[in-house]
Amino acid sequence: MFDPLRRVLVRHVSDAFRSQSFLARYWKLFGFTAMPDYNRACADYDLFIDTLSSKGARVEFLRNPSSESLDSIYVHDPAETVGDSIVLCRMGKNLRRNESSDIEDFCKENQIPILGNIMAPGILEAGDIIWLDETTLAVGEGYRSNRDGIDQLSELTRPVVKQIIRVGLPHWNGKTEVLHLMSLISPIARNVAVVYRPLLPVPFLKELEQRGYLLIDVPVNEFDSLGCNVLALSSECCLMADGNPVTLRRIEKAGVEVLVYPAEEISLKGQGGPTCLTRPLLRSDDEEAALQAVSVNRHR
Repeated sequence: MFDPLRRVLVRHVSDAFRSQSFLARYWKLFGFTAMPDYNRACADYDLFIDTLSSKGARVEFLRNPSSESLDSIYVHDPAETVGDSIVLCRMGKNLRRNESSDIEDFCKENQIPILGNIMAPGILEAGDIIWLDETTLAVGEGYRSNRDGIDQLSELTRPVVKQIIRVGLPHWNGKTEVLHLMSLISPIARNVAVVYRPLLPVPFLKELEQRGYLLIDVPVNEFDSLGCNVLALSSECCLMADGNPVTLRRIEKAGVEVLVYPAEEISLKGQGGPTCLTRPLLRSDDEEAALQAVSVNRHR
């Protein structure tokens, strides 16, 4: 989750939000905290994409959405990358249930292998999946991912994944709250993670400590502003929502460069940070991959 980001899949905000009238119709239904401004969202999203590409990521866009989902801008959740393959998730939020089919179509068009689909009664959202190392997953079990979904993930990812650590998630603000495991922890370098300790279970914190993790704490007043949702662009550089100065300074003190983007319209109102806005397809230190990942196919 911290190797250089070389290829990444996104859904442009203009495809997810569509228009100001579309937003006015659907923002409450999808649980946004306020109605985004369409024009500002598009401008801010382009800045976000420019930042990704400036660090060497080849940005590819999902098109032709199959559902009227404002949440489809948060393209991380409907699929998980395993090596050079994809596991298609079954979303815990019913309104997002069709989003994985768009990624399935993309994979077929681009000859990306699909390991399989999470099937009912299993539910699994990739926002609950954290790679602790190359063969170990931590998976949150809560309202968006259940035991059956995690069991299916275990079967689909063999023999790549040697261990899955199940992390019970808190009730917090209830079933309608967007609370993934990645709301509480973001790995940004080897054995370095940004965490919101108050909501993480003690057994998982002990597991991280036993693995030698350096834990960078997010203060209480920066949790709602997505201070814990940090996207590693490499082990030396990460991207986070603007407006979290304490967390930013703590990350920089750990030796990692921090870039920020304007998050009010595309992240804060929908409670989806930079990890949520991206589905990494390739992370690699390979120089050839880096040379190939230089173009951006901008879509508006």
